Amino acid sequence: MTQPSSESSALRTLIDDRYAELTARCRAAGVPLHDDAGVAERIRRTLMASDFAFEVWRNQPALLSPQGLDRLRSNADAAARIESLKLPEDEIPTLAALRRFRHAEALRLVFRDVNGLDELPETLSATSVLYEALLALALGWSERLLATRFGQARGRDGSVQRLIVVGFGKLGGSELNFSSDIDLVLVYPHGGQSDGARMLDNGEYFVRLGRQLVRLLNEPTADGICARVDLRLRPFGNAGRLALSFSAMEQYYQREGRDWERYAWIKARPVAGDQHAGKELQELLRPFIYRKYLDYTAFAGLREMKSLIDAEVVRKDLADNLKLGPGGIREIEFIVQLTQLIRGGREPSLRVRGLLPALAACEARGHLPSARAKVLREAYVFLRKLENRVQMLRDAQTHDIPDDALSRERIARGLDYPAWEPLAEELAKHREIVANEFAAVLMPQGGRTASVPAEDAALWRQACDEELDAGTLEASGFVPGPEAAEALLKLPKASPVRAMSARSRERLDRLMPQLLAAARATDAPVPCLLRLCRLTQAVARRSSYLALLEEQPAARKRLAKLFADSAFLAERVIAQPLLLDDVLDPRIEQLPLKRSDIGAELTRVLATLDEREAEAELERITEFKSSIAFRLGLAFNDGRADAVATARRLAMLAESVIIAVTALAERELVAQHGRLPGEGSGFAVLGYGSLGGEELGFASDLDLVFVYDGRRTQEI
Repeated sequence: MTQPSSESSALRTLIDDRYAELTARCRAAGVPLHDDAGVAERIRRTLMASDFAFEVWRNQPALLSPQGLDRLRSNADAAARIESLKLPEDEIPTLAALRRFRHAEALRLVFRDVNGLDELPETLSATSVLYEALLALALGWSERLLATRFGQARGRDGSVQRLIVVGFGKLGGSELNFSSDIDLVLVYPHGGQSDGARMLDNGEYFVRLGRQLVRLLNEPTADGICARVDLRLRPFGNAGRLALSFSAMEQYYQREGRDWERYAWIKARPVAGDQHAGKELQELLRPFIYRKYLDYTAFAGLREMKSLIDAEVVRKDLADNLKLGPGGIREIEFIVQLTQLIRGGREPSLRVRGLLPALAACEARGHLPSARAKVLREAYVFLRKLENRVQMLRDAQTHDIPDDALSRERIARGLDYPAWEPLAEELAKHREIVANEFAAVLMPQGGRTASVPAEDAALWRQACDEELDAGTLEASGFVPGPEAAEALLKLPKASPVRAMSARSRERLDRLMPQLLAAARATDAPVPCLLRLCRLTQAVARRSSYLALLEEQPAARKRLAKLFADSAFLAERVIAQPLLLDDVLDPRIEQLPLKRSDIGAELTRVLATLDEREAEAELERITEFKSSIAFRLGLAFNDGRADAVATARRLAMLAESVIIAVTALAERELVAQHGRLPGEGSGFAVLGYGSLGGEELGFASDLDLVFVYDGRRTQEI
């Protein structure tokens, strides 16, 4: 968008007066002035966008010298310059040095951003690097201070222990906004004590170290603060200890961990201190964050967080808040993080921290259609740019657009809009799109929020109260009724159902009326209902499967049709509930048509494993075989593939599985006994019968013969 040459008289006067004042300050301080019209225009543009920049230049006029301007134009981030910053031994001058460095580097961020020298990702990344550098410097100073008093912290085995500073939120995602606080959790590896003349227990040692670190960054001085530090994300929040050991962290998340904490840990990473130990901590907590199976219980946690945010929005009148308001930044983050939590346990490629990389990963894996990903990406970039400019204006931790006309003009013109109104129109457009996308994810049509048919809710209550009879079911459309009534009456009394937690039972009570309605809508209501009851009992101990069916109306409808149409495929799902993911997957109709496609897909699936262990690989190969065979069965059942094509593809699937298992066996054998002389393995698998003729059925066994080159063994 092109900016016109004229601005309001109020804005022109503001820029002229401030530019003149800075010129006078440079002369008074003996700072040489530039004589470049292009540089002058960049300074004026920066003054238009930021009161903070003006204040920093007033206090540090050397940043207007040729060398200072070179620093502001430099594309090297703060890490390249902080090495030269030597902190004094005394605390007061150290506080001042940290703050002056932060101000100068933040001015560089403003200068480069408003003059188009950086795009949004570079600005957010450079802001994150700045705070990581400040954290590392302040932590090093604090460690030296404590070491002089208490020595070094050591584990019970004598090993040196260091603090791990874990960054959360946008710092963890390397996408920090200009005036954000930094969310931190402080952790240390193990118990023990320090080795100084005055010994401290490690717990107390690291609490003191954490307090000193926070003081260096957060203490208000004449130079302001260095960083706003928020430690409330630690276990038990403000009531918890400032620093915790690995074992305490693991115990807390196993026993007390809540859904919102899983969302928080998606972006968490060590940002200062012992980075190696920090990675160990991440691995330790990964099972808490990402579950082994698809986890649709993440919806409940998201709804809870969203309801709390909505209450805050109403209470504090934050409807126009860029972060928390409807259609704001947080809703985009929730859309992406929901997919990460549901599928990240089985798809490591989704375990990325930044929003834009995570959005790209969700799109690449087919979990977000490209059209939706595009509008979310555009909205996110727009909102984050606007958020940054709002904060750059006065270095304020705010997500609210200022009310006064002059501030709005400054923001709009800084973003190359001719006035505030067209920017406001585009903002409204993006927010509406995001709000609609979020509503579609959180409240799918016919999903959990859909009204439960009163008739079906009554049927389920009668079954739970042992008052249901066959006549009532037949009147409701389930004919013949006796067998259906028996299945419904038995379900609440089944041991897996009786053992359910209160929360899971509530979910079941919401789901069953929906399943009754779905079964009635099929061509075979009673067989469908009988199979659905068996499936429900089979998955009663896995709340994530119940959540899947409750949250995903499309999956529920597809499952009911499948259970009505095919006893064979229904039995497969009941025996292997993991196939429910295939029922849900919108890509279910995309079949691998070639042998190479099946092999490539199996290779990709195996590549998602965190560790290449034989047992885990065999489990994943088995799951893959079941999934593809199930999809082939669906295609045959609904007429998308005939018997000949299905038999051929089943044979290709078997061949791909044999190749993968043979390679796995060879790898294990070579690891233990080495290779035979010569090229290749000298081993082959021959397929006979229906496999060899590519006429395999769904229940066929495999006739195989193993052969090897006997001449190879004679060379040993």
